[in-house]
Amino acid sequence: MERLPRGIYSPEFREQAVRLHETEGLTIPEVAKRLSLPPGTLKNWVYAGRQGKLASVGKNQKPLTELEMELARVKRELAEVKMERDLLKKAAADFAKESR
Repeated sequence: MERLPRGIYSPEFREQAVRLHETEGLTIPEVAKRLSLPPGTLKNWVYAGRQGKLASVGKNQKPLTELEMELARVKRELAEVKMERDLLKKAAADFAKESR
């Protein structure tokens, strides 16, 4: 299976995510779910923030090309459509079962 390119997050977004974890008292998985982030990414940001190195996170990351961004968008959209299709299949099967 092909991996999606890594997300590119602004320094402000990283700071807000860490602040949400620390000030609101939410767990890392809860914050990650709310922000649609991998929990491991947020954990790394929190650790870097506690060491005062949050500003240097992502400095060496190369920007995505337009083609890579489009590919990631299409893959996300495909995954969403597949989930919707599966849900509709299950609903149709349940409806057919009830109408018998």
